[in-house]
Amino acid sequence: MPNLGVSELIVIFMILLLVFGASRLPALGEGLGRTIRGFKRGISDDSKLVTPPPAESKDASKPAVARKETEATDADLIDKS
Repeated sequence: MPNLGVSELIVIFMILLLVFGASRLPALGEGLGRTIRGFKRGISDDSKLVTPPPAESKDASKPAVARKETEATDADLIDKS
């Protein structure tokens, strides 16, 4: 990817100024900044959500997670009125 020098950045700025106008450039920059911050925040939040897979039990005949007797079933949640 080529490096952008000062003269290239000035030309890009002038084109943006002609296309969007002087009054809309600050709003455009602010929106771009918010978008980049939101993207970075989303990337960092997603990396926190990634969890390692559960450890496999030594005994393959037993389920890794047993259902508790106190947990409600779907039939318990249905209103029988």
